[in-house]
Amino acid sequence: MSGDEWDDWDSWGPGMKTGPTGRDDCAWGPGMMGGGYWQRGDGTPVETVDQARQQAEAFADRLDLRVGEVMQFSKNFYAELHTLDGKPATEILIDPSDGDTGIEYGPAMMWNTDYGMHQRGGTETRISPDGAQERAEKWLHDRGSDLIVGEAEAFPGYYTLHTLRSGEISGMLSVNASSGAVWDHTWHGIYISTDEH
Repeated sequence: MSGDEWDDWDSWGPGMKTGPTGRDDCAWGPGMMGGGYWQRGDGTPVETVDQARQQAEAFADRLDLRVGEVMQFSKNFYAELHTLDGKPATEILIDPSDGDTGIEYGPAMMWNTDYGMHQRGGTETRISPDGAQERAEKWLHDRGSDLIVGEAEAFPGYYTLHTLRSGEISGMLSVNASSGAVWDHTWHGIYISTDEH
């Protein structure tokens, strides 16, 4: 599956995603996502990376995970969740309008073999981190992009890489560790800042 397939909004159904811009990018319905994938905010806007980290920590506690990197984009906040021994586990989004928090749609939801919708564990990893980086670079090149990619970070079943322009973060994309498919994270908007904390 590629990121291009995500543009077929109707195929994902109501309550999960209703449009390509604004508030709807974080509109996961509780009936669709269930208890482990989604947590309703209290309606208070999330305006800073520190506030986003607090929302992420509340969600991570439910999964016995801890929060790593938190990033602010113009459309949402993004956070990595790690296992207690520091291994990348999954990726989440925090809605800035009301604090709703949930597993990031796209690769984290569809490809993550431990925390996604198709949990199966032990899936064969055919693509190495270097191979993922090469596939991501080719994918960008084939589309005429001037972006380059950073190092591949391994999540269960896939890799995520930052895309860079002139050495600065632009966005991110993911590569499936089994098939090598590439999925562009088109839902973040403009990159603002990162907190490694």
